[in-house]
Amino acid sequence: MKFEGMIIGVPTEIMHGEGRVSSTPETVKKMVDEGATVLVQKGAGNKSFFSDEQYVAAGATIIERADEIFAKADVILKVKEPLFNEEVGKHESEMLRDGQYLITFLHPAAPVNREPMKKLRDTGCISLTLDGIPRITRAQTMDALTSMSTVAGYKGMLMAASYMTKFVPMVGTAVGVLKPANVVVIGTGVAGLQAVATAKRLGAVVTAIDIRPAAAEQARSLGAKTLETGVPAELAIGQGGYALQLPAEWLEKERAAIRDTIVAADVVICSALIPGELAPVIVTEEMVKAMNPGSVIVDIAIDQGGNCALTQAGEEFRTDNGVLVSGVKNIPGMMPTASTWMFAQNIYNLLAYLAKDGKIVLDREDPIVASSLTTINKEIVHAGAKKAGL
Repeated sequence: MKFEGMIIGVPTEIMHGEGRVSSTPETVKKMVDEGATVLVQKGAGNKSFFSDEQYVAAGATIIERADEIFAKADVILKVKEPLFNEEVGKHESEMLRDGQYLITFLHPAAPVNREPMKKLRDTGCISLTLDGIPRITRAQTMDALTSMSTVAGYKGMLMAASYMTKFVPMVGTAVGVLKPANVVVIGTGVAGLQAVATAKRLGAVVTAIDIRPAAAEQARSLGAKTLETGVPAELAIGQGGYALQLPAEWLEKERAAIRDTIVAADVVICSALIPGELAPVIVTEEMVKAMNPGSVIVDIAIDQGGNCALTQAGEEFRTDNGVLVSGVKNIPGMMPTASTWMFAQNIYNLLAYLAKDGKIVLDREDPIVASSLTTINKEIVHAGAKKAGL
């Protein structure tokens, strides 16, 4: 059987505000049926509304403490990168060991993860990052980034609406008509398109910005206006249809082209990403300072550094001119039931793809492995992390 003799660990997520868990009772049953022993930390699924009893019924063994799971498991499945576990008084990286596998979102190119990546490297564990899964046909069912982007785009727009000091739709009253909000969405990949669709449902006037013609066309199909950036298609489109990192001079041209539209916006949703690399800084400090008081920026690209120059990872604040800037990192964790169901399917499909007769087999020439493998043999091998200086 595929997982015969393999011990798979599912610890509780410890990031503040994180409600997801890496496996559901449904995916645990699949792993157990294929020969795995699955260790689930007590209460790991509570915030996603999956009970310990459901995991036991699926064949899991419930373990009290995270360090016991890390000590026993061959493979650790997580949602977010290793963090300090206050309950056991250790960083999760310190509980990993040489040759042990870790599969999770690592975002290895993000500046805030520079030191954590070095710590992870030094453990000797073999880590794979889910944000490195390529957009190819046979990897679609493993693509957790796309799944979580769907949640982030939807929830990010709802967050922006809740922060606003105005109505989103046009509202008629006895004393006059209140105009609809102007929402600008930067980057209309999966997250951006979901943000566009949600903003339209709420009644906003939506402008979409994307350097890729096909992505802009998709936004128009949802009812958004689009803004021409002037970036040539050959500079904009990379493998699998993802955006490319623009040369500095073209990034400046893009900023100039969108500046007035950003400044006039009530809401800016930032979701432009470059796979495995730092997100491009598109919204400058000068733009933010020129925006109207009460405007909102939700930077859902923050896990890869963010699209706004002022965004602070994990923080929300108002600028001196009254613009709210949100850098909340784990937006999908705020919708844990739906996001866990999708995530658990993705991570199971990746593990099943890699497993052969109870062992994980890594073919370094396989594009799925090559783009997601992050640390091995006490080296950081992820291309985006190395480009970022690691």
